[in-house]
Amino acid sequence: MPQFTCDLSATSVPLHHVWSHTIGSNHARMTLRADWQHQMRRVREELGVRYVRFHGILDDDMAVLLDEQDQQIYGFRNVDVMFDFLLGIGMKPFVELSFMPTTLASGDQTVFSYRGNVTPPRDPAAWCTLIDQLVRHCVERYGLDEVRSWFFEVWNEPNLEAFWTGGQAGYFDLYKHTATTIKAIDAQLQVGGPATANDEWIPEFLKFCADQKVACDFVSTHHYPTDALGKPGDDTGHQLALASADVLLHRTEQACEEANGLPVYYTEWSTTSNPFFALHDEPYAAAFVAKNFIDVAHLVHAYSYWTFSDIFDENYFSSVPFHGGFGLLTVNNVAKPSYRAVQMLARLGQEQLVVEGIHDTVRVTVARADNRSVTALCTNHAFPQHPIEAQTVALSFDTAADPSAVFIELIDDDHANAKRSWIAMGSPMHPSVDQVRRLQAASELQADPLIWRRVDGHVDVEFDLSAHAVAAVTMVFR
Repeated sequence: MPQFTCDLSATSVPLHHVWSHTIGSNHARMTLRADWQHQMRRVREELGVRYVRFHGILDDDMAVLLDEQDQQIYGFRNVDVMFDFLLGIGMKPFVELSFMPTTLASGDQTVFSYRGNVTPPRDPAAWCTLIDQLVRHCVERYGLDEVRSWFFEVWNEPNLEAFWTGGQAGYFDLYKHTATTIKAIDAQLQVGGPATANDEWIPEFLKFCADQKVACDFVSTHHYPTDALGKPGDDTGHQLALASADVLLHRTEQACEEANGLPVYYTEWSTTSNPFFALHDEPYAAAFVAKNFIDVAHLVHAYSYWTFSDIFDENYFSSVPFHGGFGLLTVNNVAKPSYRAVQMLARLGQEQLVVEGIHDTVRVTVARADNRSVTALCTNHAFPQHPIEAQTVALSFDTAADPSAVFIELIDDDHANAKRSWIAMGSPMHPSVDQVRRLQAASELQADPLIWRRVDGHVDVEFDLSAHAVAAVTMVFR
């Protein structure tokens, strides 16, 4: 039986809510959809997320720069609608400057169904003019103080040829032009990179910036437990069987060391890079998400999960409610187990207490919101094909006060698992309004009383925790 102890009177350390800083979304055009905005508002209200990042703000479908009768025409109406909405709900953009407008592109190679152009600009000066026009427009519309609180990230995963054909030297040149242009507008605007996949290029990028005296306010990068390039079957449970449970933690530690004191923002990570991975919809993903967010909370400034919604069309737009998409929410606005895990994290206090106890698959984090309540967040997680079993977990809290209530919330096969209810319905591809309502009800977290005992100055509880499950045990004091 895994046993863990915690002294509730001990000195705490800050628990940084890196899960609430930034979250990922598909591409910019999707932000104009009513259903995307509805779900984004929900994420803001229930998860407390402050920033959102997406691809393709410069794509032709955003009409930021178009060629009309051999004249380059700038247009920011779609950008305004997008940013007006975000600021209106208390959020901000984490602005990924991508991809290349066709009228500036040096080639015709594209990525994804929406055909984002991934080639360098034919004329760097024209690219700089575009960046200058866009950023100055934002400053004029929203004010300098506001835009100073945004982040400008140059490109997406330039170390992968699928996203950038210019190589490392070409990216560094693009970054230099972009950062110099932004800083010429205002030195306090925040710009960074290299926005790479697989934690790559960080030392080389920072050396380039130092050698060339180019500004860099933050390091951004991405990783997944395995880093195959997002094709179905390339990044599977079989491959995850080869990974260590702490692989993302170790890679984050290395990236932070390479950043040489600059703040590190992970602007993408997820269970896998496969956009059609069944476990994205399962309780497995909830345990994975909760464990890894906690693991890196003391290291990074943001850890942006990819993505908040299955309103997503990189390969094609799937309307099937549970198709293994990246999102925390289905296209029908039904919370997956992973969404509920982030919701548990968002409810944690920001004072973390020391927990004694070690187990191969069970991890426990205790956080205090105030003097009236503490919550123990417990996960039982392992990668596919690694040994894991259901456990009875024993928690012992050193406290002189008796709790007025103790309750438990669970995410497992039988709790907050809407996919199971969907399968029981016959897996309807297009559920009715009533069926969606029932799925939403099945996704809810439920707080159940938990029996506690006082033993030798401790308050003790025990509960069962399934494999690939999450539990939040909350003690309330008068």
